[in-house]
Amino acid sequence: MKRTYPKRLGEVIDDFLKQERLDGELDQQQALALWPEIVGPGINRYTVRRTVRDGVMTVTIASAVLRNELMMHRSTLIARINQALGRDVIKEIVFN
Repeated sequence: MKRTYPKRLGEVIDDFLKQERLDGELDQQQALALWPEIVGPGINRYTVRRTVRDGVMTVTIASAVLRNELMMHRSTLIARINQALGRDVIKEIVFN
């Protein structure tokens, strides 16, 4: 029997997520959870729905004026989300 050394619980969970290829999904869900923190309560108030699939975040905004404003700041939002996550998870944001 091979001798193993104790691991921290966080390491065991990370290993399991990588083994099951769930770490990317977890990162995408964390990106969704960060949206209100990144844009603030004023903009989040107009957010109707947000989803992520294959690195593309789709955000439905109730205000057309705000949607156009956010389109101009898309690259900044992507950078802030990825910076908060510590890795490049979001590659594009689409506003509806």
